[in-house]
Amino acid sequence: MIGTLVNTAAVLCGGVIGLLLKKRMPERVTTIYFQAIGLFTLAIGVDMAVEMEKILIVVSSLAIGSLLGEWWNLERGAEQISDNLKKRFRIGSEKFSEGLVTAFLLFCVGSMTILGTIQEGTGGSPDLLFTKSLMDFFSAILLASAFGLGVVFSALPLFIFQAALTLLAGYAGSLFTDEIILGLTSVGGILLIGLGINILGIKKLRIMNMLPSLVVVVLLIWIFG
Repeated sequence: MIGTLVNTAAVLCGGVIGLLLKKRMPERVTTIYFQAIGLFTLAIGVDMAVEMEKILIVVSSLAIGSLLGEWWNLERGAEQISDNLKKRFRIGSEKFSEGLVTAFLLFCVGSMTILGTIQEGTGGSPDLLFTKSLMDFFSAILLASAFGLGVVFSALPLFIFQAALTLLAGYAGSLFTDEIILGLTSVGGILLIGLGINILGIKKLRIMNMLPSLVVVVLLIWIFG
């Protein structure tokens, strides 16, 4: 679990540094930051999705997962949680929810997260998560300087998500086959492309409602893979 702890600390530290930088940034600099982060997110998403295989399973996962997320209205639930946190801690940032969701998706849906937690959970070295921690540290600086305190709070769901994957890998590491990892990476990449579109303000997509696709793709590959 040391890799996840280091990763969480890296996001917290990077987020705090980003908050300090945000206070000194004029609006025009913040605007160009958003554009750069949006393009960066698109690039990561395309890179993750470009090696896609089992296209029918990926498409079916996105369709079924999106319908489930829309039925459960996950986006509204996330907004309510964010609103409660803002009231609880007296946070005035308008982009708190967007920062929380954006940071969590960027930090948690990549192949390094899956591979790193599986590697550590099955008794291997946490080196991959250490490398990810360094990358997330600098990403958190950029994100927090643009989105604010929501990025710092993303460290909590990041810890829960990665800790759960690590524990699951410890008990059932053999379930995470190469096909499942590729499926998760492909779906995650498509979600990041959508997130990049949101950040750039091209169109508002309900990405949070699409998150169940990450679970559906695992189930479909188990059944039909």
